[in-house]
Amino acid sequence: MMTSPRIAVLAVASLVAFAPLGTAQDQPAPASEFETPAMPANPPADWLTYHLIHPGPGPAMPGDPNPTFFWRGRYHLHYIYKNQGFVFAHVSSTDMVHWKWHPTTLTPKTTGHGMFSGTGFLTKEGKPAMIYHGQGSGKNWVAYPQDDNFEKWSKPEAVVALEEDGTPAKARQWDPDCWLNGDTYYALTGGKNPSLMKSADLKTWKALGSLLHDAYPENLGVPKGEDISCANFFKIGNKWMLLCISHTLGCRYYLGDFKDEKFLPDFHALMSWNGNNFFAPESVLTPDGRRVMWAWVFKLPFAPTGVQSLPRELSLPDDGVLRIKPLRELESLRHDGKQETAIAVKADAPHPLKDIAGHALELEVTVKAPKVGECGFDVLCDKEGKNGVQIAVVDDGKTKSLRVGKVVAPFALKEGEDLTLRVFIDKNFVEVFANDRQAAVTAIPFVAENTGINLFSKGGDIEVKTLKTWKMKSTYAEK
Repeated sequence: MMTSPRIAVLAVASLVAFAPLGTAQDQPAPASEFETPAMPANPPADWLTYHLIHPGPGPAMPGDPNPTFFWRGRYHLHYIYKNQGFVFAHVSSTDMVHWKWHPTTLTPKTTGHGMFSGTGFLTKEGKPAMIYHGQGSGKNWVAYPQDDNFEKWSKPEAVVALEEDGTPAKARQWDPDCWLNGDTYYALTGGKNPSLMKSADLKTWKALGSLLHDAYPENLGVPKGEDISCANFFKIGNKWMLLCISHTLGCRYYLGDFKDEKFLPDFHALMSWNGNNFFAPESVLTPDGRRVMWAWVFKLPFAPTGVQSLPRELSLPDDGVLRIKPLRELESLRHDGKQETAIAVKADAPHPLKDIAGHALELEVTVKAPKVGECGFDVLCDKEGKNGVQIAVVDDGKTKSLRVGKVVAPFALKEGEDLTLRVFIDKNFVEVFANDRQAAVTAIPFVAENTGINLFSKGGDIEVKTLKTWKMKSTYAEK
């Protein structure tokens, strides 16, 4: 992994109408001078089918998702890759499923520095802007798109926080995030115990000291000084959410309150398991009010670099438990659906799905309130039903967890609750969602002929109430 400031982004989005963006000043060079990533005519057999990947020619390292916006009917997402320095690749989409690459115009050639961690937001006037760290510059910067395609950007403006006496504050320049609360802009700079600042106009900034409240609880499970990078700060339900990473823990989040111009968290949880391979989160608010996030998935044995997770919908209902669901627009990829009901799965006797196999599938299983040690799927199996990825919900008296291959995430069913697993298989890449309360992702080396799927149960029989399956279309094939 490249050691770099994150590349995250608070992406606040909205349907706002105003005159087309654009001025005659600060225009970068013509798009023809910049690389536009493109899928090869015949991609390798192990390349993913419906995840957002970086197709080259430049290598997508580190690959973190970055400033994201919804603007005039399209979603715009940026991610880092290295091409004559660190740059922001730019893709756009009408549905967050099918993506189009734009010319890579946010480069050292046009900004004067490399492109590291940043977030997108809307100004008081409803215009898009981004804040980011300029790699090699020692500063954070704000820039504004100059056209509706986000292919031309203004000259960056340095973000400098001042103390009461007008002297520059001693704040670390790292992984910034910016959000609008009322009529005031707030911005943080990431790292350990991040600094906070505020502004009325995005030009003059007042230092506010630490982001974290003095009343930071001691029982959150992480110390106040834990690394907070790739930050995204936004309202969700009746809380404020700080979505971020630690470079050692991976993706994680805090929930809490923004009071006294400080963040006072009251809850913390991880979103990355078995190491920090779910990394650098980024989110956007859709026009219908959904908070959608991505993360960079790395340190897994897939072929292309720079793979983004499937988009996840986040919500916080009144019970205060974060819900994590696959993006509903992914359903547009479904075809050749099948359904079975009332399947009896005997203990310790794998139940092969004879008519269901493949490398591009979605599975949804609902198990009647299981009271067994383990149950779930084996997917991507060989002809003997082995050497695949096991997906199991475990309740063995010692641990309660969701296990996806070697990745283990905490998860517990409520008393008498049915189990619903949604499983997305994309070549050798597997993402799993459990009862909308937990999610995990893993990958194994690609073997073309390993496509088998089994249901299984250990420690007792289970009843599968429904099993739904769909083949999934490619997001890269010509329509």
